[in-house]
Amino acid sequence: MTHDTSDASDASDASDASLSLADRFGQIDIYLFDQLLRGRITPGMKVFDAGCGAGRNLVYLMREGYDVYGADTNPAAIAAVRQLAAALAPRLPADNFRAEPLDRLSFPEAFADVVLSSAVLHFAESDADFDAMLHGTWRMLKPGGLFFCRLASLTGIASDARPLGHGRYLLPDGSDRYLIDDARLLDLTDRLNGTLLDPIKTTVVHAQRAMTTWVVRKRR
Repeated sequence: MTHDTSDASDASDASDASLSLADRFGQIDIYLFDQLLRGRITPGMKVFDAGCGAGRNLVYLMREGYDVYGADTNPAAIAAVRQLAAALAPRLPADNFRAEPLDRLSFPEAFADVVLSSAVLHFAESDADFDAMLHGTWRMLKPGGLFFCRLASLTGIASDARPLGHGRYLLPDGSDRYLIDDARLLDLTDRLNGTLLDPIKTTVVHAQRAMTTWVVRKRR
């Protein structure tokens, strides 16, 4: 005996079609969206968002059934992302999202196929803090896995950024951030036993700030 599932399928398609782009994708980083379009992040992968905030990069992944995890130092942000998961992906355990620092994560080492670090590492307080956050994040990634990182940088604005010490700079937009340059990113790629998947790319907002995209494959 067979069952006609076309009505259910049509209803699901209609429901998806009724969603706005913002509802379907959230406030996803456009450069992360590019990785999805290029087929580097696919269903069935475990995705860990290091510094997930309230989950702005996780909406689409939750809707599409990805195995999603996240950590953030802000308990309120974790409460928000757990609420988001309860609405979009109730199959995900609340413990997939934890309030803890990136240098002391309690998730298993090398468990994730994809690790996201979007606008997080530039909040480091010093060189030592940056290294601790980065290495704590990196160790979550499986060999062969994808590391996607966006962070503020010196590229294109070095002459306009005022050093404050300990790797932090005052930016032309009035904010202060821990900043890194391309040479150090290339050195870190090698030290982490990684391979660049894309050339390092930087978006410069004239007389304000620069944001660099760093995409790395962890060598097996």
